[in-house]
Amino acid sequence: MKVAVLGAGAIGAYVGAHLSRAGAEVHLVARGPHLEAMKTAGVRVLSARGDFVARPRVTDDPGRIGPVDHVFLGLKANGYAAAGPMVKPLLHAKTTLIAAQNGIPWWYFHKLPGAYEGYRIRSVDPDGAVTAALPVERAIGCVVYAATEITAPGVITHLEGTRFSIGEPDGSISDRCSEFSAAMIAGGLKCPVEADLRRDIWLKLMGNIAFNPISALARATMAGICRHLGTRELVVQMMRETLAVATALGADPDISIERRLAGAERAGEHKTSTLQDLEKGKPLELDVLLQAVVELAGLTGVEVPTVRAVCALADLLNHQLVSA
Repeated sequence: MKVAVLGAGAIGAYVGAHLSRAGAEVHLVARGPHLEAMKTAGVRVLSARGDFVARPRVTDDPGRIGPVDHVFLGLKANGYAAAGPMVKPLLHAKTTLIAAQNGIPWWYFHKLPGAYEGYRIRSVDPDGAVTAALPVERAIGCVVYAATEITAPGVITHLEGTRFSIGEPDGSISDRCSEFSAAMIAGGLKCPVEADLRRDIWLKLMGNIAFNPISALARATMAGICRHLGTRELVVQMMRETLAVATALGADPDISIERRLAGAERAGEHKTSTLQDLEKGKPLELDVLLQAVVELAGLTGVEVPTVRAVCALADLLNHQLVSA
């Protein structure tokens, strides 16, 4: 099996190292000091489960890789629209695009029976550029439950979780999903093929939609947000509104808000990816987390006043960051 990891950052390099350890032919696409370190010394994974070094192929030019069986997208979703030129040389007739992203994916309504089948989420794919770059028929969804960090160039520190749930938009248990899942499991990761991956999407989004923007606005960790009574209640209200939108779309996350909060508390003094991006001066990933839910709330007629308010504040913060 031949795999390209496009965006071999903390999650991408972590996945690539495990697939390489399983015997897959893995090509990491990266840049800068991280790229040079991995070229020289491989990918070093530090984990309570056991440290190891993997030596996948590494490049900054996807054109040197050629067609692959699977492209694992380790990019932030706000970089998908521009990914077409990088993805194109990696494709053959059956290449899959495994989108390991937070929030609502561009393929969400692809092959979803019901009134909204085929609906293009404009906040996620405003002019169709994402669909043009990443054709929906190639898409396999992926919900990441692992937390990792680049602690030095070429060094990935695993913090928690090893689960990468994947699934087809049409809910089938396909051969292409099963093949990728088997390789991930052989490398030491959990990779269940879910018949209803949209449930997992909403389960994770319940936390992301609240903790990510609040952490950036307040410069707070997940545990810090939970300890403060005001922000804890804000999280609860945002989760309630998000669940209402999910229910209106026919999804059933089937988890209590208190249980979701308890999971966040266990993360401790963890900085969300949005807060990390803010501290690095990078644009914030808001479209798939907040703006998409606001759009879907309008589509389904669900009132989400708290989500709208936090979305507006986070959007202003992002505009100030981008224009600085």
